[in-house]
Amino acid sequence: MRKLNNKIKFKIAADGSSASGKTTGGKLIAKKFKMKFLSSGALYRFCALKILKNKYKYNVNFINKISKTISLNKLNDKRLYSPEVTRFSSIIAKKPYIRKALVSFQKNFIKNSNLLVIEGRDIGSKILGSKADLKLFFTCSPKAKAKRRFREFRTHNKKITLKQVEKALYLRDKDDRKRKISPLIKSKNAVLVDTSKLTIKQMEKKLVNLVKEKIKIKYGNL
Repeated sequence: MRKLNNKIKFKIAADGSSASGKTTGGKLIAKKFKMKFLSSGALYRFCALKILKNKYKYNVNFINKISKTISLNKLNDKRLYSPEVTRFSSIIAKKPYIRKALVSFQKNFIKNSNLLVIEGRDIGSKILGSKADLKLFFTCSPKAKAKRRFREFRTHNKKITLKQVEKALYLRDKDDRKRKISPLIKSKNAVLVDTSKLTIKQMEKKLVNLVKEKIKIKYGNL
């Protein structure tokens, strides 16, 4: 398959629970096929960081204002992944007016991009919906995902335990599935990707084949 050109439109939704591999998988696809990549979670982290800098003071106007300053480059800020930002971003994600502002950003991103991958929890069911050419739903065993996230958290907190991480992930997933606004659900036509026992290379091979197959169905041999 030759390099995809900008005349081709192909949009991918990558959903899944915490530490399921959706971000890694989404980035692998985007890099391989020269697509734009957006992490919806990073949008909430961006807002959380801005709110923390503003001493926890925020309202509708504040959120609407900062949402207009978001760019893909700003979403690469390492400070977005600090433990404090991580905790607070999950809290503000429940605020309807914050979700509304960030959904608006995502809709504009979709409108202005022909080739893209968006990862999150409601991309296939809500954000992209029927506009998605391929919907992926990432899953992973509780033990495997806890070990992954434990390695990440240890760089910030040497005292954290594997049991604490496992419990935190369980509670976050439970909260995401039961929330009233855009809960975490697998779309009917989404392809299930279980990353529990996959290496990065195995995941990449699986995802690349899925994308190629869908592109071939839509455009034939390019």
